[in-house]
Amino acid sequence: MQRHELDAAQWASVEAVLPRRVGRPSKAGDRHFVNAVLWIAKTGSPWRDLHPRFGPWKTIYNRFRSWAQQGLWNRVFLALRVDVDPDGSIADATIVRSHQHAAGGKGGSA
Repeated sequence: MQRHELDAAQWASVEAVLPRRVGRPSKAGDRHFVNAVLWIAKTGSPWRDLHPRFGPWKTIYNRFRSWAQQGLWNRVFLALRVDVDPDGSIADATIVRSHQHAAGGKGGSA
């Protein structure tokens, strides 16, 4: 498994919400496609810089767009969401720090 890819448990939850494919199956499969989209999302790269091991960027983009129009990504994100325990969660605005250059300094509003 590569760094930005779904593990077996995550893929099982995603695969359960995907519709059965009609027509010609993809050569690499849905898991490979989802991992390609995750690679784009996690690295912040433009589509044209998609790693070559995922295949042609335009093919991946067109399929991503099609899934977005069908609302499939909403189902995928709901399947991957993590339930947060409100009693055990400690992240709030009091512990988030900004960069040292973000506080004051020269300039500002006129």
